[in-house]
Amino acid sequence: MNKGFLKAGHLPTLFAAFLYFDLSFMVWVLLGPLGVQIATDLGLDAAQKGLMVATPVLAGALLRIVCGLAVDHIGPKRTAIVAQLLVIAGLLVAWVLGVDSFSQTLVVGIVLGLAGASFAVALPLASGWYPPEHQGTALGIAGAGNSGTVLAALFGPGLAVVFGWQNVLGLAAIPLMLTLIVFVVMAKDSPNRPAPKTLPDYFKVLKIGDAWWFMFFYSVTFGGFVGLAASLTIYFNVEYGLSAVTAGYFTAACVLAGSLIRPVGGAIADRVGGVRSLSIMYSVASLALAVISVGLPQAWMALAVFVVAMLALGMGNGAVFQLVPQRFGREIGVMTGLVGMTGGLGGFYLASSLGYAKQYTGSYQLGFLVFAGLAALALIGLAGVKKRWRSSWPSLVSLGAARV
Repeated sequence: MNKGFLKAGHLPTLFAAFLYFDLSFMVWVLLGPLGVQIATDLGLDAAQKGLMVATPVLAGALLRIVCGLAVDHIGPKRTAIVAQLLVIAGLLVAWVLGVDSFSQTLVVGIVLGLAGASFAVALPLASGWYPPEHQGTALGIAGAGNSGTVLAALFGPGLAVVFGWQNVLGLAAIPLMLTLIVFVVMAKDSPNRPAPKTLPDYFKVLKIGDAWWFMFFYSVTFGGFVGLAASLTIYFNVEYGLSAVTAGYFTAACVLAGSLIRPVGGAIADRVGGVRSLSIMYSVASLALAVISVGLPQAWMALAVFVVAMLALGMGNGAVFQLVPQRFGREIGVMTGLVGMTGGLGGFYLASSLGYAKQYTGSYQLGFLVFAGLAALALIGLAGVKKRWRSSWPSLVSLGAARV
């Protein structure tokens, strides 16, 4: 991080966006780290476990559209405050009333999905303060809030052993309340925020082919990251017989790698171009997931390969959002919502498909192989559009700073 970046934007807002994103992501994937204990208490099968951890991901994906629209109409700060209050209320209600069935876990998952929609709030909040040449770094830092998944995996299973998993839902509301106070004090909407548009104007971007490419690319990078973050505690428990706590530690190591590397991915994309960095990351992710699919004999071997996959996917997340503001700078709110939505849909697909693959084939192999194929398809798609992108984004010629 150079001095130019430190002077270019608004650091308190950048920190507030990161913190809000971080704690929101912690509760978004909470059912994954608690999944072993929940499944034991409620007697869930493999398909139900997969659907349980995938539901918050799907809800978060769909609610990102709502939050993206709200960001452009009432501003990211107000949107964040309202969303955080609703999530806190939902956690407290679940804690007081209890969760006693599979269907009730799905309802909790929908509430937690609103925390996952924080993506569509934190990134526009940070993006509005930074010029194009620093977008990759700024959004990488704000987006590193997905490290909140590490907190869930690291502490969730252990707290569930001590206090019971239902009480963990109530405990999770405490850091959210503290974060909300910090956010209210530090966050500030950018004065350069675009004027609100009518609802039909937002979806005009869907007529642009590049919007669909970005949605697909992010469905692989972020979908892979969050799908694995939600699933790995159960995976390590089922495949290698690790305890819930140990499986949580293994998951935390994987997620830590993928989340902390996101700002690096954005910074590298700023230097060498998002297309070039994404090409490498898709190649590595596809290969790593294919290796995982064969079923490695030892848990530590699987851990090592998952870390490689998460590093590639995490850097890919930063690289995608180095490119998005260059192409859709005036529509950053709705594009963040749309791209974030498809990222969540990719995560829902991966998490649920792993559960169904295990339930109906007896192995997770098919789930991993199909997603490895999607990463390879993204690489092919990127190769097909890169020449046009580099030659037809006229704003880059005048800016002379950001790189494709």
